[in-house]
Amino acid sequence: MSELPKPDFARNMRIVGYSDQGGRPDGVQVMVHRGHAYIGHMFSKGFSIVDVRDPKNPKPVKHLAAPPGTWNIHLQAHDDLLLVIHAKDMFAAAEFADEKAYYKGQLGKVVGTAEAKPEAARDWSAGLAVYDISKPAEPRRIGFMPVEGGGIHRVWYTGGRWAYASALIDGFTDYIFITIDMSDPAKPREAGRWWIPGMNQAAGETPSWPQASRFGLHHAIIHGDTAYAAWRDAGMVVIDIADRSKPKLIAHRDGAPPFGGGTHNCLPLPDRDLLIVLDEAVLDHQEDGIKNVWVFDNKVKSSPAIIATFPQPGERDYRSKGGHFGPHNLHENRPGTFVSSELIFATYQNAGVRVFDNRNERAPVEVGAWVPPAPPRMMDHRPNRTRVIQSADVFVDAAGLIYATDYNAGLFILEFDGR
Repeated sequence: MSELPKPDFARNMRIVGYSDQGGRPDGVQVMVHRGHAYIGHMFSKGFSIVDVRDPKNPKPVKHLAAPPGTWNIHLQAHDDLLLVIHAKDMFAAAEFADEKAYYKGQLGKVVGTAEAKPEAARDWSAGLAVYDISKPAEPRRIGFMPVEGGGIHRVWYTGGRWAYASALIDGFTDYIFITIDMSDPAKPREAGRWWIPGMNQAAGETPSWPQASRFGLHHAIIHGDTAYAAWRDAGMVVIDIADRSKPKLIAHRDGAPPFGGGTHNCLPLPDRDLLIVLDEAVLDHQEDGIKNVWVFDNKVKSSPAIIATFPQPGERDYRSKGGHFGPHNLHENRPGTFVSSELIFATYQNAGVRVFDNRNERAPVEVGAWVPPAPPRMMDHRPNRTRVIQSADVFVDAAGLIYATDYNAGLFILEFDGR
């Protein structure tokens, strides 16, 4: 085993193993299932599988390439199924060479899907692919649900009949919420949809929000018959999905102003009637302002209320380090993983991986940190990117091992020893 990377900063965390993912060290979402890590790539196209049954010696075993013009950055694994998104590769497109263009305004209008012109040339694959992973290292594609438009961004699936996704569909200004019937995994189909009024341009709706705001769904986390949807600059939207064919609004907690916008995760902690809501930092040097992880009291489901924020990393000046500084993603307490309403794991991009003690919900404290070193090389091909780490996703398995991806730096397998 080669020498493990040494952190720029660490507190109550240590590295166990590392993988460059078969020479494709860029990663976005990671799922660990039956001893294998499934990792969606941002720049290497497609997704990879790493055998992590021995976490000290992770071994890349397979890479599946994406179709031309397509990214597979997000995926979900449960039981014998792997769901992989297909969408336009936004960061390979000339219109998004300046990163700001992706995070401001109505994405469907920039991409051209809001006009709903089916005759327009589409040089990407759009939809949801379903794989049989009964042999974990050998995914076998068994189904595909096409989407007319830009594609799917992120999925939530924890087994059973229903999956949920954000979809950029022809005629809509940005990603909306859809339910997906998985009763026949070989033939998944859309069952219902919900959007913020004003998004359905094809039906004559007109946005009421500022032109520079992105009112588009990142994804929803599901608890029972409720979807907690992170709607970027629109904040958190809570949706009743008891009837999967006709979702309806429960509550909308606006995100910007007065808050920073960019809402990325809305994590319910049902045993404590709390929500952890993360706003993503999307521009370099905090140009989009300070972004927070919020604690909401969720006792009144129709009116969740902010009661606290997580502390910001403060051991160095991350704002001037380069790249994005601020929250990106949460470990989402999926069934079969490490589930806790007291320990919260988050990535903070150029500030690495953070662990928070939330036992006092009105005064969360940071109890762990691990900041990877600068990546040896850049996978991010966009102009003017700084060679710093950008920790992307964090997944904690049932045994407590932490798996963290990075846009450029590979897969880090970590342990937290603070409690």
